[in-house]
Amino acid sequence: MSLSDPIGDMIARVKNAQDRNHKKVELPSSNFKVKIADILKNEGFIKDFKINKDDKKSSLSLELKYHSGNPVISTFERVSKPGRRIFSSAEGLPKINNGLGIAIISTPKGVMTDIDARKQRVGGEIICKVF
Repeated sequence: MSLSDPIGDMIARVKNAQDRNHKKVELPSSNFKVKIADILKNEGFIKDFKINKDDKKSSLSLELKYHSGNPVISTFERVSKPGRRIFSSAEGLPKINNGLGIAIISTPKGVMTDIDARKQRVGGEIICKVF
């Protein structure tokens, strides 16, 4: 089965797992998803992630983070979709929740947060926003 939007699938799986108070969520792995998971870990939105390599497929296991019973990620939204790509310059990058959240940007220099993209003065595709 092929997915038309694997990043949207990742976001939906994380949201569904948090609604059910699961500690972990498994999803098909890709280099792009691993980079997003690394950003989420570095920014403190998830505890950890692990790549499980089987014979043919590899899966990504995210360990979700909760604070006093509530998920740390309150909003996880896809911005740029396959049907409508959203790009922004370094100056036009959005501030998410007055700086309390992050936007994950795919730039020519790699996948990074909106804060890093502003520091490096590079724009790109706004993948999703998290707060």
